[in-house]
Amino acid sequence: MSETDTWRITPGPADHSVHVWRGGRFEAARRSYTPIVEGGICSKDHLIMVTLKGGARKHEFKTDAGLRYEGRDHKGMASFLPAGCERRLRLTDVAWEWGAIALSPASLPCPSSVIRPFVEPEPFVFGLLSQMQILMDRDGILDATYCDVMTLALIEFLLRKSYPKIAASKPKYCLSPAQLRSTLDRIEAQLNGPIRIFELSAPLGLSEGHFHRAFRGATGRSPLQVITERRIERAATLLMRTDRPVSDIAFDVGFVSPSHMARVFRSILGSGPSDYRREFRGNASMHNQDLP
Repeated sequence: MSETDTWRITPGPADHSVHVWRGGRFEAARRSYTPIVEGGICSKDHLIMVTLKGGARKHEFKTDAGLRYEGRDHKGMASFLPAGCERRLRLTDVAWEWGAIALSPASLPCPSSVIRPFVEPEPFVFGLLSQMQILMDRDGILDATYCDVMTLALIEFLLRKSYPKIAASKPKYCLSPAQLRSTLDRIEAQLNGPIRIFELSAPLGLSEGHFHRAFRGATGRSPLQVITERRIERAATLLMRTDRPVSDIAFDVGFVSPSHMARVFRSILGSGPSDYRREFRGNASMHNQDLP
């Protein structure tokens, strides 16, 4: 949490993990059975919180914005706390695992006062934060591009939840051929490191949200999908043409870890990097033997 955040929760949670990126922050923590938990939460950022596992027999809170809740807390329950708004809470018989995403107010294309507060089961938010927690547990880090895309997806969710008719009627955007070509060239040049959405949108003079929609309009795929596919294509070429270790190739094509590349590689090409190299060289050897 940032220095300007206030989490006065007694007793505090265990196993607290944090990952920060430009414009956002992911946090998760676990709590074993505790009879009573109480205190207050206030953040300079918007907070979207969800119960990932377990829950509480009774959850009571009220916020400065006038939102009140009293009831059970269970897996999948999500809520939105606007920036600068304090939540005073009390939990009874709680044992849970929770996750939260903090979004900078500057990331929303509208005043936070128009985003509808909520506290209810939200499968989309639960699925998104659960996946981020799984990746954090596996890799100890979150990919920067992945975080940017998930942030945009969450912002879109908040807008649609507050303005379903307006969101559904938004015009479609599409990058021009020149914009798309320069973006793909930029992706290619930066493929060996983190690629942030704002690094692709800023040279075009577009906001990250506008760029994301326009890129999908031009390609039918998200920036993250295209970046990931290009990383795998380059990795496959290096596996076929060099004897470099898989771990070196993973970092050279921009993955956060060899295990991350192996999972993505298998999901796209159907086999792991080492098996792919063996299969290619076995086929090449058989082909050479058949030559006159």
